[in-house]
Amino acid sequence: MDPALQRRPDLPPPVGSMASKLNWLRAGVLGANDGIVSTSALMVGVAGAGTSAAGVLTAGVAALVAGAFSMAVGEYVSVSSQRDSERSAIRREQQELIDNPEGQIDQLAHMFEVRGLSPATAHTAALELTEKDPLRAHLSVEYNLDPDELNNPWSAAIASALAFSIGSLIPLLAALVAPSAWMPWPIVVATVLALLVTGLVSARIGASGKRIAMFRVLLGGVVALAATWFIGSLFHTPVH
Repeated sequence: MDPALQRRPDLPPPVGSMASKLNWLRAGVLGANDGIVSTSALMVGVAGAGTSAAGVLTAGVAALVAGAFSMAVGEYVSVSSQRDSERSAIRREQQELIDNPEGQIDQLAHMFEVRGLSPATAHTAALELTEKDPLRAHLSVEYNLDPDELNNPWSAAIASALAFSIGSLIPLLAALVAPSAWMPWPIVVATVLALLVTGLVSARIGASGKRIAMFRVLLGGVVALAATWFIGSLFHTPVH
C-alpha cells in the first residue's frame, strides 16, 4: 500500500467505520428481504396456477439461483464503479497535495468555515490536520472517505448473493416440509413471519418505529403475494 494511505497509530479510528458496518448490515437485511419476497411471490403465483408441489419447489429453486446471481452481479458492478471513483479521488488528492500543498490547506480551511468555524479556527484546524495526515484529512472532509475502508466488490457480491439465498430458503423450506395439499398457505405464513422479523431488524438498525417499519415491509410482501396469486389463478396454466 502507498505509505500516504497507511493508517497512523496516533489517529483515532474513522467515524465512517461504524456507518460502513451499519450500511453492510442494512444491505444484508434488504437482500434477505428481497429473497423472501421475490421467491415466495413466484412460488405462490405458480401454485395459484394449479402447479404441483414439485413444480412449485422447482420454481422456488430457480428463483433462488437466478436471484442470487442477479444480486451478486449487480452488487459487483455497483461497488466496482464506486471503488473506481474513490480510487480516482485518492489519486487526484495525492497529486494536488504535491502540486499545491498551501492551496490545499486554504481549501480545507474554507470547507471548515462553510461548516461554521471562524476563519482563524478553521485555518488552525486545517493546519493541524494537514500536519498529521494531509491525504486522510482531505479525503475525510471533502469526500467522507477513508482510504483504508474501500469496499471490496467481490465481498459485496458474495454477501449480497448469500443474503438473498438465505431469504429465499425460508419459503422453500416451508414448501418442502408442508403437505402438498396445503399449498401455498405454508409459504404465505412463513413469508409473513419472516417479513415481520426483517422489518423489526430494519427498525432496530435505523432506530425507527418498529410498527411502522414492520407494516411497510409486510404490506409490500403481502401485495406481491396477492398479485402473483391472482395472475397465476387468472391464467391457470399449471406446470407439471
